[in-house]
Amino acid sequence: MPFILRGVALLGVDSVMAPLALRETAWARLAAELPRAALEAITQEIGLDEAIPQAQRLMEGKVRGRIVVHIAG
Repeated sequence: MPFILRGVALLGVDSVMAPLALRETAWARLAAELPRAALEAITQEIGLDEAIPQAQRLMEGKVRGRIVVHIAG
């Protein structure tokens, strides 16, 4: 686990095991309190044809923020 060797602290919550009601409350709060511009600033939308090259960039540690893959259909 290289992130441990670099002195990086991983902080978070295992939300998969949280009850659905608690997750819905958390998502509602994020939707209400997180400035939309902050989320848009770190989000990039790509087409499905760009997913493999972006995945390679992700594995190389060259991606910051969020990538949304738009699937036309």
